[in-house]
Amino acid sequence: MDPDIDDTIIGQPAGRARRGASWGDDPQAAALADTVLIADTVVRSNVPAGERQPATAEPPSGPAATRPRYRFRIVGDPTEYDLSVPAFIGRRPSTPRIYDAAPPQLITVPSPSKQVSSTHIQLRVDGRSIVVTDLRSTNGTIVTVPGSHPRKLRQGESMVLTSGAVVNIGDGNSIEVLA
Repeated sequence: MDPDIDDTIIGQPAGRARRGASWGDDPQAAALADTVLIADTVVRSNVPAGERQPATAEPPSGPAATRPRYRFRIVGDPTEYDLSVPAFIGRRPSTPRIYDAAPPQLITVPSPSKQVSSTHIQLRVDGRSIVVTDLRSTNGTIVTVPGSHPRKLRQGESMVLTSGAVVNIGDGNSIEVLA
């Protein structure tokens, strides 16, 4: 790939004129006109379809390449859960009707007095953050981030969590975000 081309460029395919201007006015624009980006595949108009190759990008290196491993645990239980897929936590959690490619984790917690809703919260990774979402629970969700006062989420509200944050969902059930 041409090193002068930045991240993503969608150019005019060869043989088509740009409305209101000519690609010939600018040599760099004319060169870019022969390149079209389609679903992570660079297609050059002068390359036969059978010889087209997907664009290759080198994997990132250095500190940015090491993705943190997001984990949590239910306080009082030594089991650590990985957040490679979203987790739905409640007294009888169920999957949402629509979810990503991998099925989410369903984690059941005890709730003898039924303070915990059936599917009370969702924990998920969003970029480089962990997000908790109250799934319209009846009795609420209280989040305590280290160095801050406890905060009660409104029904349906989401909040970004940091390492060491504790999410209380009732009946003595707390979820701790691990480093």
